[in-house]
Amino acid sequence: MRTLVLSLALGAVSLPMWAADAAGAAPAMSPDEIIQKFAAKEAEFRDARNNYTYRQSVKLEELEPAGGMWEIVEDIIFSPDGKRMEKVVYAPVISLRNILLTPQDQQDLRDVQPFVLTTQDIDQYDIRYLGREKVDEIGTYAFAVKPKKLLPNKRYFEGQIWVDDRDLQIVKTYGKGVGQRKGDDAYPKFETYREQIDGKYWFPTYTHADDTLHFKSGENQRVRMVVKYQDYKKYEGKSTIKYGDVVDDKNPGKKPDVPPAVK
Repeated sequence: MRTLVLSLALGAVSLPMWAADAAGAAPAMSPDEIIQKFAAKEAEFRDARNNYTYRQSVKLEELEPAGGMWEIVEDIIFSPDGKRMEKVVYAPVISLRNILLTPQDQQDLRDVQPFVLTTQDIDQYDIRYLGREKVDEIGTYAFAVKPKKLLPNKRYFEGQIWVDDRDLQIVKTYGKGVGQRKGDDAYPKFETYREQIDGKYWFPTYTHADDTLHFKSGENQRVRMVVKYQDYKKYEGKSTIKYGDVVDDKNPGKKPDVPPAVK
């Protein structure tokens, strides 16, 4: 088996046009104002998403040359004491034959593919305004994003983001994870879409990858990956389960109107 390294910041569709403003008009705000405003909204989004449960499913396939696959389904939930945790729902034996998954893969899956660019992070990136574009009929501001410096043991996003021109949140990203290169590794491109959840926050719901990895050894490997984020539900706090009833910690004497479903 070849010992090739694959980042889970996978994916690629055709490279988007990095054209200037299609309408030829300047944005209502200056690019710097847009960046500051959406970075503040992204910080709010990040904190909000940390209070949601959801199901994350990953499927990675080796296509050319043909090989195996890696598949996992996890529920991102909270423990009884309110701590965030990952519960594996489905995880068949990994059958990949041509590539090797590393801790950096998990880091990209967790932090780079659902990319968030907050006020705290913007000083780490060169951010260049590209113009206004439509993304599925949504008006957006498009920006090119590139890290200023690669620090050891840290992963970054490099590519393009589209920011909703009303909510000022990222609705789409296209690019790849980057970092200080180690060994014979390769980092393909991915495309992530967000959808509006609870009428307020744009959360990632779908990441797609179909790209050929080019390794220093001269080996090439085409891969395809799909990541889905589903069933977002806001975490409302701790509940105590007792004799089949759910007791609200804030009102322990009150029983629920409807018995809880058990999956």
